[in-house]
Amino acid sequence: MDDNPKRNAILQAAREIISRKGLENTSISEIAGRAGVTDSIIYHYFKNKEDLLFSILGEGMKEVLKALGDQLPGIIDPVSQLSKMVWFHLNYNDQHPEFVCLILFECYSNKNFYKHPSYESMRKYSGIILSILENGIQKNVFRKDLNTRILRDMILGVLNWETLSCLMGRETENTVQDFESIVSLLLPMITEDSSLPEEAIPKPPRILQAAEKVFAEKGYHRATIKEIAKLAKVAEGTIYEYFEGKEALLFAIPKERFRHHIETLDELFETPSPLRKLKALIRYHFSFYSAYRDFIKVFLLHTQFNRGFPGTQAFQILMQYTERLYRILEEGKKQGIFRPEINNRVFKNLFLGSFSHMALRWLIREGNMKTDTVQEIEEVVSLFSRTVRANLNERRG
Repeated sequence: MDDNPKRNAILQAAREIISRKGLENTSISEIAGRAGVTDSIIYHYFKNKEDLLFSILGEGMKEVLKALGDQLPGIIDPVSQLSKMVWFHLNYNDQHPEFVCLILFECYSNKNFYKHPSYESMRKYSGIILSILENGIQKNVFRKDLNTRILRDMILGVLNWETLSCLMGRETENTVQDFESIVSLLLPMITEDSSLPEEAIPKPPRILQAAEKVFAEKGYHRATIKEIAKLAKVAEGTIYEYFEGKEALLFAIPKERFRHHIETLDELFETPSPLRKLKALIRYHFSFYSAYRDFIKVFLLHTQFNRGFPGTQAFQILMQYTERLYRILEEGKKQGIFRPEINNRVFKNLFLGSFSHMALRWLIREGNMKTDTVQEIEEVVSLFSRTVRANLNERRG
């Protein structure tokens, strides 16, 4: 905090009261009384009660960023950096539950927060995660095709839902105990997979992926087989072993896409494969927002971070929904397809938290910015598939 004793006293009083009672149930007079000042003094420093709330977070995040700055220097390995950041976040939340309550229940649920200057401190915090991921890519520790923005959302999402499950769901006594389970889910998503190098992926799909990218960037007429071969890491002659020419490649792309979507549609109804069931559930859940945009906005801003939500029938239904996720995971473990050490509860928090952060970015933070949500959903499906699979054959599935 700054060197102004009165302002600091107001912030501390407001932090204690609002974290316990909520913003709506807290009055300026009550804060003034706790801080030992008059109401008018509060309005001298803050525009209104909401500005005071957001300022609490801004000041608190300064302390968080300073503490994190003391933790990360000297850690060179990107995996260790990311692990340290996850541990720091969980441990800080466990040690400062009142501050976390303000962030989750009061700030994240208020759309005005994303326009307030204090939100910049949250952007700095998430920026540290991005820099760690980018550092890992540069050092060839993390995958070069990694979408760092999606991973950032997934990391922050699982950390927030871990806190929710602890503070609201009472599923755990603390969140730091899930540290290893969280890291064990994140690392398979982002680290280079030595057991499945890119060259081990069957050549036809690699060629089609490369052709799709080159056609999209340069246009069909300007694209060349040589460019496609280079991107697919095959010889030009190899392409002609599978496709007659450039036009055949062009028409093969929608053929495979349509086939994939038809299979996905079928998977929503019935499939014997736990991995396909999991992929279908993820696609369905992440695509849901586009059909019911208003509902999702209400849920993200006003429901999920509402203190009263865990006591509602709606919350119970949500838990029944996640039971389906548990059944899929257990089925996959039983068949030897999914890693047996996966913590189902932590996976649920990663699943719900990832959707929460990504959807908030789509709906709130990016405003009119166009986001290729369909592509991002497919990337998320791929990431979740990577982290659950137990063997090489399933990694190809």
